[in-house]
Amino acid sequence: MELHQLRYFCAVADTRSFSRAALQCHVSQPSLSQQILKLENELGARLFDRLGRTIRLTGSGETFLPRARAVLRELEAARGEVDVQKESVSGTVTIGVIPTVAPYLLPPHLAQFSREYPKAQLAVVEEITPILLERLRAATIDLAVLALPIRGHEFESFPMLTEPLFAAVPKKHHLARRNTLSLKDLRSDPFLLLRDGHCFRDTSVAACDRARLHPRIVFESGQFTSLLSMVGAGMGVSIVPEMAIDKKSRCAYVRLSDEHAVRTIGAVRLRGRSFSRAQAALLARLIHS
Repeated sequence: MELHQLRYFCAVADTRSFSRAALQCHVSQPSLSQQILKLENELGARLFDRLGRTIRLTGSGETFLPRARAVLRELEAARGEVDVQKESVSGTVTIGVIPTVAPYLLPPHLAQFSREYPKAQLAVVEEITPILLERLRAATIDLAVLALPIRGHEFESFPMLTEPLFAAVPKKHHLARRNTLSLKDLRSDPFLLLRDGHCFRDTSVAACDRARLHPRIVFESGQFTSLLSMVGAGMGVSIVPEMAIDKKSRCAYVRLSDEHAVRTIGAVRLRGRSFSRAQAALLARLIHS
């Protein structure tokens, strides 16, 4: 049974004419008549008595008519709801973000998005990169904001910004007033770094490797704020991205002279996944702001 057959049946029932029903449905009369016959054959019952030029519903037709109309009404209602959803920016958007980005980059973006689209509801998940990628695969989050590049052809990445890396040293450090420095200049200092599992830990270690430095790590944490507090207290030095610089801390920040000492942040989604208007609007805000 096809939906167009129901439409043709209802049109004939309303007009009591195959020719007028064909005009109303924008099909030829033979095509309409053939579809009505197919419908009757499938139901195993005649729906119309054809008495010359007079068309009347049979008993079976009278019984079937309200059901057919109900199906068509439900279809139109469903289409209307889909159209409304497409046109309105509403629904829930779940975004994941790594801890080394969450408190610095995301708040202004999410606050502005909520002001622009008050019917959309945001949910934020803060996790390390491997967990966020697994959640993208499982479709339990819609977007992730993390450091690029990432591995996996199943993901689609949208760069947002690239920022330089800085050495964080105590304000009384002998290199605190330098404009730039090489990590080799800090080879005698103890290092305070993020714990394993954080992607910025890998970024920091890669910068040390390029400088042929094997850092003596004396403290590890999951937050830049903890690292900077320890640096400010004179416990050692650290490496931070530009967005994590806290001018109120007791640290001095010196840009690394290594041209490769940068971090690119981007939004990532599962390739090929369809997005609602709300999800697409948030992605657009992140990558175009």
